[in-house]
Amino acid sequence: MSIDPNTPVLVGVGLIQQKEEDPTKAKEPIALMIEAAAAAGDDAGASELLTELENIYVPVGRWRYRNPGKLIGDGIGAGTVKSISALPGVSQQTIISDACTSIASGEICKAMVVGGEAGYRLLRAQIEGVKLEDTVSTELADIVLKPHDEMQPDYEKDSGLGQMPVGYYAIIDNAFRHAQGQTIDERRDQMAELYSRFSEIAADNPQGWNDKPFAADFIREHSSKNSMLAFPYTKLHNSSWNIDQASALLFCSVAEAERLGVPREKWVFSQVFTEANHMINLTARDELHRCPGAELAGRAAFRAADMKPEELDFLELYTCFPIAQDVYAAEAEIPRDIDWSFTGAMPFAGGPFNSFVLHATGQLAEHIRSKSGSRGMVTTVSGVLTKQGFAIWGGEPSPNGYQFIDVTEDVEKAARRRDVVPDYSGQATVAGYTVMYERKEPKRGIVIVDLPDNRRSIAHTEDPQDMATMEAEEICGRRIQMRDGQFRFAI
Repeated sequence: MSIDPNTPVLVGVGLIQQKEEDPTKAKEPIALMIEAAAAAGDDAGASELLTELENIYVPVGRWRYRNPGKLIGDGIGAGTVKSISALPGVSQQTIISDACTSIASGEICKAMVVGGEAGYRLLRAQIEGVKLEDTVSTELADIVLKPHDEMQPDYEKDSGLGQMPVGYYAIIDNAFRHAQGQTIDERRDQMAELYSRFSEIAADNPQGWNDKPFAADFIREHSSKNSMLAFPYTKLHNSSWNIDQASALLFCSVAEAERLGVPREKWVFSQVFTEANHMINLTARDELHRCPGAELAGRAAFRAADMKPEELDFLELYTCFPIAQDVYAAEAEIPRDIDWSFTGAMPFAGGPFNSFVLHATGQLAEHIRSKSGSRGMVTTVSGVLTKQGFAIWGGEPSPNGYQFIDVTEDVEKAARRRDVVPDYSGQATVAGYTVMYERKEPKRGIVIVDLPDNRRSIAHTEDPQDMATMEAEEICGRRIQMRDGQFRFAI
């Protein structure tokens, strides 16, 4: 088949990992990202791709570089490039989609997406009391992409959820479990077994951070070495960001790949990208256990690729927390009898803050190169499950050409929103809940509730007996009494 010369193709992959115990010897994040970018150029075997780059996209991490794209460009000898930074809350899929769509439209013909962290370096420095001196970058990127709406309103933060996402996802998980008709123990066993399998995959992955598997019982239970963070999630259910990893994806048009002599066996085609970017904060979502964006974006991806989920050769469901992959699988009708991760997932393979999708995509490219005619998928979650992305890649171009499908407007029509009453007093019914831990002890039980008039509210308790009940018994559907933002179980 003839290929449109503007078809975007991934031609270079750079995957970097360091495990340096001495933080004074470990490379800072920008150095790792520059190394990954250079490795992507080497992988493509065409140095002109780096010197002629037009756009460099970087998802913003825990570091403070204000113009990372320029630092990377300078570090690899690129000429004048447009630097584009994406703040947390902007889907990692969005910047990959933008790079490929810009190439497909003829606006540009070469782009790179780079991300990375040095969280282990930070951890080691904290343990050893070492002050790190990182590169200072004061000028702003040419373009800064920001989430268009608020993800975490004050009434959710004030309830005890704070700004860390673990409690939000745990609430969704308990609501999902209840809707699926599972008991607490059944769900905890299911998660533990799945994550034990992930740890086995990571242990066999040269790009994985952890090199040993974990038993399901160890993952499931709260212990001194695996503390509960937000019931039912222990530390090993959570993405691990204390890792040093960087990744770079080098894209160009088919015409440029041919002109520069990039070997055909290096080409990996972006076949179908779908996205949804409709944001509703958690308390206001009509059904806590549902994700309309995953349903519409996921099923649109498989339709456009003319394939079924079970026909994928490789699959990486985003694994920041267990519910992320479970709800995606449920909404997109992905079966449980296939591996949901080829990396070993974010708790074990490593979850560099705001750039895991790049690392997973790079690994997928290597898998596709090794298996002729294969196809794989990497999914993206962002903004506390408010943004969804599905990307299908293959060793051959799609017969329908590169497709980018934005279903945001359809999701906005399908996703119902409830009014929220933060200061409600009276009786209500629990829709979702969790118990937050602090210093390895239960600190606060949090509930999102349905009010008698179909509105919503949120409340908390610090009563030890009530928190124990929340972990031992099903409280979704249970009536509670609320006053001044706190609750007790109704008698």
